[in-house]
Amino acid sequence: MTDATLPPAAIARLTRALPFWLSLLLIPLAVFGAVQGGWAVLLIPLCTWYLFSIVDVFAGLDERNADPATPDTQLFWYRLITLIWFPIQVVLTFGLIHYATRAPHLDGWEKIGLFFGVGVINGTIGINYAHELMHQKSRAERWMADLLLAMVFYSHFRSEHLLGHHRYVGTPRDPVTARYNEGFHRFFARVLVGCFASAWRAEAAMQARRGRSPWHRSNPFWRYAALQLGFAALALALGGVQGLALLLWSAFIAVWQLELVNYVEHYGLTRKHLGDGKYEHVLPRHSWNASHKVSNWLLINLQRHSDHHYKPDRRFPLLQTYDDADAPQLPHGYQVMTMVAMVPPLWRRVMNPRVRAWRRQHYPEIADWAPYRHATNPWPR
Repeated sequence: MTDATLPPAAIARLTRALPFWLSLLLIPLAVFGAVQGGWAVLLIPLCTWYLFSIVDVFAGLDERNADPATPDTQLFWYRLITLIWFPIQVVLTFGLIHYATRAPHLDGWEKIGLFFGVGVINGTIGINYAHELMHQKSRAERWMADLLLAMVFYSHFRSEHLLGHHRYVGTPRDPVTARYNEGFHRFFARVLVGCFASAWRAEAAMQARRGRSPWHRSNPFWRYAALQLGFAALALALGGVQGLALLLWSAFIAVWQLELVNYVEHYGLTRKHLGDGKYEHVLPRHSWNASHKVSNWLLINLQRHSDHHYKPDRRFPLLQTYDDADAPQLPHGYQVMTMVAMVPPLWRRVMNPRVRAWRRQHYPEIADWAPYRHATNPWPR
């Protein structure tokens, strides 16, 4: 199909959607790194962390909002990138496992570097797209989310996110809300255990409401396990034990990338405790946002996070941005902020004053409550 066969309105929609296809540029970089070897295996983290961050500074902000009532029929070109990503990621990940385990020019450290980059792709793009897909009503899209998450051995994220995080964000019951003054490394160790436990409790409670045992075959944890075992078996078949090790390494990096973003998204932001275990409703003020253009292109508007919590099934091109009076804004996009988060003293210097200012703005009556300085729930019971 050529542009001549498309009506002008369709051409305009395609043109507006194309920047969100930036993720495809990472594929040839990964392949080039595998073929070239040497320093080229680090092209993926160099581009996603540094090049895109530099471009983000010069590209500026995009605070325009699309009409949230836009029908799905007009979002085809936006949705298509999330729909085609799973087969692309499968071919890239397992194709590189087959290639790298047989490539004589790649030594052990080059393979580790190469699959570090694969993990960055599968986390920054793959899990992010899975996040978009898991929120949709289409069974096919939810299945693709399951497949993408299984490839990084983090399938339970779907259960925890849908049944836990969206309900308990900003409260002590949400393991993924980073506490004030909690460094990322402590958060990461805590959430690896807490996310799985939270997901299991949520699904067990769902089974109990249906009068079933948590071990009933309808518990999605059985599906999660089967899909993950399937991908592990494929890696073994293509690359032996080394192939499985490379897949597991890339999965760890992908999960690390996910949890860095989770850390940034809600750091220090808590909902007011109303008593009897109840909290105020989730509001735009309970998520950190960024309007930086290029990082929003790469992350398909994930940085418009307040609106995602307001309307979880809203397609990414329709997510709305808010001004700082309604939703707190980060000084940089998520890519820069996740790098800052890796250095806790620097992170606290940048973010703690902003959290304290947020508290004074929205909850002045308890802004100076002493336990707020602790890394646990700051709200009095």
